[in-house]
Amino acid sequence: MRQIPVDTQSALVLVAQPQQVKIANRKTGEIAIDPETDAKLMTVDVTFIANGSAEVLTVTVPETGFSGDLHPGMPVTLTGLTARPWENEFNGQKRHGIAFRAVAVIAIELGAAKSKAA
Repeated sequence: MRQIPVDTQSALVLVAQPQQVKIANRKTGEIAIDPETDAKLMTVDVTFIANGSAEVLTVTVPETGFSGDLHPGMPVTLTGLTARPWENEFNGQKRHGIAFRAVAVIAIELGAAKSKAA
């Protein structure tokens, strides 16, 4: 399926829930692995604020793509954020949505950001 780049330049992105391991199969507990790099996949919930509205997005990121520990409310940058529409059928019910994926989640140091603006 097509991956659509997401522009994050004018958005404020805050951690809503810290990273956790992405489970590929809930029945077996199998952990999701990136097929290209063999890195363990993680998810992080972020609040994405842009154009006067806010949404909580779950973003999948390779384990190696995190800069330290994240905590709720921390401002971050999402590097290489893409969106991919998906749909499936489970128990006769059709479901659809948008999956978000990033190369990295980088914490923004507020002091550094303020000094750059000055």
